Amino acid sequence: MREIIIHTPTKEYSVFIDETHNLEPIVHNGKVLIVSNPKVAGLHLSKIIAKIMAKEVYVCIIPDGEAYKDFKSVEYILECAFTHRLDRNSLFVALGGGVVGDIVGFVSGIYQRGVEFIQIPTTLLAQVDSSVGGKTGINNAFGKNLVGLFHQPKAVYANLDLLATLDSREFSAGVAEIIKMAVCFDKEFFAYLQNATLDDRQILEYVIAKSIEIKARVVSQDEKEKGLRAALNYGHTFGHVIENLTHYTSYLHGECVAIGMCMANDLAHKLGLMTQEEVECIKHLLSRYNLPTYYKIADVREFWEKFFLDKKSKDSKITFILPNHIGDVCMRDDIPQEIVMQVLEQYNK
Repeated sequence: MREIIIHTPTKEYSVFIDETHNLEPIVHNGKVLIVSNPKVAGLHLSKIIAKIMAKEVYVCIIPDGEAYKDFKSVEYILECAFTHRLDRNSLFVALGGGVVGDIVGFVSGIYQRGVEFIQIPTTLLAQVDSSVGGKTGINNAFGKNLVGLFHQPKAVYANLDLLATLDSREFSAGVAEIIKMAVCFDKEFFAYLQNATLDDRQILEYVIAKSIEIKARVVSQDEKEKGLRAALNYGHTFGHVIENLTHYTSYLHGECVAIGMCMANDLAHKLGLMTQEEVECIKHLLSRYNLPTYYKIADVREFWEKFFLDKKSKDSKITFILPNHIGDVCMRDDIPQEIVMQVLEQYNK
């Protein structure tokens, strides 16, 4: 088992990565509320409950899917917590993918002004990205994760056995986030991914650990996304618009990130930050995992306007996260609208 320590100004905690079939016991001296969705609960809930050593353990099941990452789900989880009389010594456990993790992180952050929670991510995307770093949030009609807070978990348990039930599409969605990390921060890691076979458990464990180590370095330097951490949103500025326009029903989050990365790469190429060879190299690696690399924009103007609902917009300017060749990244808020529109027009054909 590997252990990676996350250091932030507000908290220090461990991410445990285990490629064996054993789940570490979780001991807590107060009440525990496990939040999951029907699919994940059916697959993993019983073995997780067996590993929790607490006087009282309760379960709250919320609907599955990005469309349910909303205030209604928040209210339902809060209702469960109040019904079972959880107090400030209680513990929330997020058992699921990024949707469950984001909601539970948010609810635990606001319940009685903040209680502890643990992440047990069951998707590759959640293990390498969303479960680490304390970003929590929910969606609303205006966009993705526009309501939320920073609330670091007590611990994260990333067990490879929990990934065994993922379908290929969900697995690939997680690979998109791994590729994102490599493109932004580690050229050698990107080269490794070009030849890696992720159906080998030891290789997969290494790749997960490497991705978490990259994110740990970033989060330790910029916990609340005032600078460097925003670079982890490479692909997301475009991807979040696609999610919003398709009402979170057509694509998985990682799939939208993959398309968004391609759009960002095209913009970077137009600005002279990437070669065409690098653009194609990234697209080829995404395609290797059957990730989408194209989205047909129906209305370019509407797409442009949606950018301004992004959290990175400021003073009517959009900050674009762009690769500066493979292995480096930059943030630009000075790109003329006509340049961005030219890229969007490429996806309007």
